[in-house]
Amino acid sequence: KTAAVVLRNLQKVVPLRRARLRRDVDTLRHILGVQKFDLGIICVDNRRIQQINKTYRKVNTPTDVLSFPFHEELRPGKLPCPLHRDELNLGDIFLGVEYLMKQCQDNSMDLHSTLTVVTAHGICHLLGYRHETEEEWDEMFQRESYILGEYNRLTGQNLEPLTKKCSQDS
Repeated sequence: KTAAVVLRNLQKVVPLRRARLRRDVDTLRHILGVQKFDLGIICVDNRRIQQINKTYRKVNTPTDVLSFPFHEELRPGKLPCPLHRDELNLGDIFLGVEYLMKQCQDNSMDLHSTLTVVTAHGICHLLGYRHETEEEWDEMFQRESYILGEYNRLTGQNLEPLTKKCSQDS
């Protein structure tokens, strides 16, 4: 079974280049060695991500990214060891593309590069990384730096991880 990346666009505010996002996600999966795991990426507007944020995190504002790991007890950097085929799943990432577009406009950044960086951040959450403490942040930041360094080497791009002030703790 080849794993599926399900990329769904449930918003009409931001024109998305889905083929590029899919290609970037495949590159990230390759770097992390998680090609055999299913992964859901859902692009949503502010209203939808605010709803999800409020429901699951009791935070009633839109945000950049929310991750829902399939394997919740993972230690950072450890891949899941599924016993069954239906456990070959990393989980789902909701990308607040409207929120991100506004951030990109305010900081004159490229939306699609930013989507890749934020997706890398989301995948790290699916793989057990957290940033509730300074120490966890550093560990996650190092992992993202490595992933994006490899991504840049493979694609000739020049992406950098989310900095502490941008990332709204997801």
